[in-house]
Amino acid sequence: MPALSFRRPARGPALLLLIGGLLGPLASAVLTADRIHTLQNPAFSPGCNINAVLSCGDVMDTWQSNLLGFPNMLLGVGTFAALAALGLALLAGAEFPRWLWLGIWAGVTAGFAFTVWLISQCLYVIGALCPWCLLVWAVMIPLFWYVTRHVAGPHSWVRRVAPHWLVPLAMYAVVAALVWAELGDRLF
Repeated sequence: MPALSFRRPARGPALLLLIGGLLGPLASAVLTADRIHTLQNPAFSPGCNINAVLSCGDVMDTWQSNLLGFPNMLLGVGTFAALAALGLALLAGAEFPRWLWLGIWAGVTAGFAFTVWLISQCLYVIGALCPWCLLVWAVMIPLFWYVTRHVAGPHSWVRRVAPHWLVPLAMYAVVAALVWAELGDRLF
């Protein structure tokens, strides 16, 4: 193996990049369309406004949804599409150099950190959940874990966690418990 190359991941992480990379822009595109409609017509109610807690509109109307000066969902359209393209390339047999894997990991880690911040804002500041955002959260958790496992290498403690799906499952459980503890009495 040349010094700049890096081992090819198993089929699972490549599929995860592809599937997560397709679900992310779907959620982001729907949110973008709904945001455009709400700007054009303030009376428009997005289809994901289900009740007082499950309400995309309430989340979209906050400063947190425009953290960088433009709607956050626009970040998702491009970045998730790039992940889908990388997953597709891996499934086609591509091998990426280590520097590219480290870049993917840095991007996914930044996305995961942003997701954790958004979870805290939705739960403890906004008091509402966006169903499409929940899909993005659900995608970011395994993306972060499995890209981290791949980059960590075979001898890292991260690779020795068995079963490997336990960490994402635990993260889902923590998020579900936090949602239930903070908003459970108002969900239904």
